[in-house]
Amino acid sequence: MPIDFAATKAQFHLPEGVVYLDGNSLGPMVLTAPARVERAVTQEWGELLIRGWNKAGWMAQPRALGDRIARLIGAEAGTVVLGDTLSIKVYQALASALEMNPKRRVILSDTGNFPSDLYMAEGLCRTLGGQYRLKTVAPEEAMAAIDDTVAVVMLTEVDYRTGRRHHMADITRRAHEMGAITVWDLAHSAGALPVDLAGAKADFAVGCTYKYLNSGPGGPAFIYVAPRHAATARPALSGWLGHEAPFAFDLSYRPGQGIERMRVGTPPVLQMAALEAALEVWEGIDLAEVHAQSLRLQDQFIRGVESRAPMLQLATPRSHQMRGSQVSFRHPEGYAIMQALIAEGVIGDFRAPDILRFGFTPLYIDEDDVARAVSVLARIMDYGTWDKPEFKQRAAVT
Repeated sequence: MPIDFAATKAQFHLPEGVVYLDGNSLGPMVLTAPARVERAVTQEWGELLIRGWNKAGWMAQPRALGDRIARLIGAEAGTVVLGDTLSIKVYQALASALEMNPKRRVILSDTGNFPSDLYMAEGLCRTLGGQYRLKTVAPEEAMAAIDDTVAVVMLTEVDYRTGRRHHMADITRRAHEMGAITVWDLAHSAGALPVDLAGAKADFAVGCTYKYLNSGPGGPAFIYVAPRHAATARPALSGWLGHEAPFAFDLSYRPGQGIERMRVGTPPVLQMAALEAALEVWEGIDLAEVHAQSLRLQDQFIRGVESRAPMLQLATPRSHQMRGSQVSFRHPEGYAIMQALIAEGVIGDFRAPDILRFGFTPLYIDEDDVARAVSVLARIMDYGTWDKPEFKQRAAVT
């Protein structure tokens, strides 16, 4: 049965008069989240106190929710666990992958990768020493750059600035042919488009839940380890909850079984309650249909902007096969233009140096929203209303 996108939109809290095109940065709240979080606060924490770890299932949540996310990213059951931040999960996956390929010293990534991933790689290289280095190439050169010197290929499937999409299966196949291990960042993929980690034979993957999965600001990250590596991947961050028996309180670390070893710190119980509510929206949803509708909305937006605001330059690939679920345009005054848009109720975001970025999530965005966004953007450009001092004052978060 086709998805009723009007029905899914009705499940989200969307402020009156706002067109929200920034779910690729922070997803909106599902209507059931406040009640679920309130229950976790009042009935679980409030009444059960520390008993909540057992009686409310807090300790099991990272695996239980991990299995629900696994279904959205084409992962096998028991291979995904939640907790910590995305940067922590990048570090874990990268360190484990490097240790599994001990004769090589090169991490390959691309210049379109999210800076935090690159920072984690740089820091890990400094810690390890011994000639370890991070090599970055242009996104379109990543495949050709995989050679027999590369230990780990670390890429974000969808470029956070342009929305350009890597072909996971092809790159993973090439990496394996050359003896490299893959780490995929799914921050802009999970909940946005079909992902098939098992089918692509990916080694490791990480991602966040506060974008397309709508867990709220600061929502927990997740990590995937392929079953063939589950018993051998050694966690660099040997946290208490990744121990085989945390409550034995051994003085020496023994890694837990399978994906459990990738747990580190105490899980964020209240945030996971919000995620649990958000994941209910995905029950019975076909991600291929979601992405197909996203592409239709993107095409509508691109046609409208190029027709009515031709001074903006498209930065996103035109090919559907090369696109995630966002559209980006370039303009030297991109920041001020975006602030003017936000002031009129069309919320996207800006990425330096000149990118206006718009996310298209059909679970709560429809054709009327896109038409309004185009109209407002065209008017701002026609009348130059972006050219005001208040729109050029940079805020801490852009």
